[in-house]
Amino acid sequence: MKLRTNRRQVLGGLAASVAAPGILTATRAYAQNPTIKVGFVTPSTGPLAGFAEPDDYVIEGLQAALAGVENNGKTYAIEIIKKDSQSNPNRAAEVAAQLILDDEVDFITAAGTPDTTNPVADQAEINEIPCVTSDAPWQPYFFGRNGNPAEGFQYTYHFFWGLEDVIANFTNIWNDSGVPKKVGGLFPNDSDGNAWGHPELGLPTPLAAQGFELTDPGRYQPLNDDFSNYIAAFKEAGCEILTGVMIPPDFGTFWSQAAQQGFQPKIATVGKALLFPSVVESLGPRGVGLTTEVWWSASHPFSSSLTGQSAGDLANGYTTATGRPWTQPIGFKHALSEVIADVVRRSEDIEDAEANVAAIRATNLSTIVGDVNWSNGPVPNVSKTPLVGGQWQDNGNGLELVITNNKHAPQIPTGGETFLLG
Repeated sequence: MKLRTNRRQVLGGLAASVAAPGILTATRAYAQNPTIKVGFVTPSTGPLAGFAEPDDYVIEGLQAALAGVENNGKTYAIEIIKKDSQSNPNRAAEVAAQLILDDEVDFITAAGTPDTTNPVADQAEINEIPCVTSDAPWQPYFFGRNGNPAEGFQYTYHFFWGLEDVIANFTNIWNDSGVPKKVGGLFPNDSDGNAWGHPELGLPTPLAAQGFELTDPGRYQPLNDDFSNYIAAFKEAGCEILTGVMIPPDFGTFWSQAAQQGFQPKIATVGKALLFPSVVESLGPRGVGLTTEVWWSASHPFSSSLTGQSAGDLANGYTTATGRPWTQPIGFKHALSEVIADVVRRSEDIEDAEANVAAIRATNLSTIVGDVNWSNGPVPNVSKTPLVGGQWQDNGNGLELVITNNKHAPQIPTGGETFLLG
């Protein structure tokens, strides 16, 4: 791209310090067409790998649609170059720099918690590369990067829901249950945990406003192997509700120790850890009845702007192709490509980074996860998507994530009612 070529001549020497190249996931289809290169950073390995489980299926399914995208009368092929963050923020920054400096991508994307999105967005902002990210609540994305609501960022844009949405869904589930309003909170010392547990931006203030008593014993280090002190604090406080935001290994450790030590809440509504079928199934019978946020499902009433597939089509296609249950990141990984393709079509000069950023900023697109429109976000650079609440229920053929509370987004249908644990 015109502006970036000169900058890379200056910065090219820095590339030698960046980690070795990653895997080229999408080949250059229709080689006769000029190619737009899109970097994609994702946690393919490590404790966040559940977020990346559907990546290859989604990318492969979009190759035909991305092979011929028109801009100003010319047809381009969009090539996706995938790099593994290894669930490590430092590694995410390294491979993002590699995509920018070595692979010379025209756009960069990322998904899979703030540990992935934030370092990638920071590299894009520094190097003046258009960037779109998702799969992270907007507060840890925006404020975790020291964003100023009066100014925003220039090159980096994000679409997802916010903590206000997850709080609304969690409290809707809890209020409808009728259980005592005593809540135990588990918040790790990472970007998500510090945001969710933040006194003003996170859960404490809005929970208190609704009469909930939150017991927060303090931050724990990720991959903790002993939650005894937390369990004791929750038992002493009489907590009937468990909440927090945890990586799957930490929740598995906690949930096992809670059973051993006699902590049996009536409701357990935990972000991140309970999103994935494989994680909940690994808990055995104690996975039944756990509740979590639902960002996307087979029953969401949205369709792809690229392929015309409904949410159900995309989810069922994944299950048919892989033999595995659908998983929530499928929709948002697909939507990232929808947004990039739409921007490529609308950019006034696809070879100019500033024109591409202007096209991102002007996005108003109905995607498979809902509308993406950065003109009406809560802060600059953020577009919100809808969120509902759900519960893992046994449908007779295994566990299924059923939407049980849609008060915060009534356009998304429910499929059942929440029941209490035990």
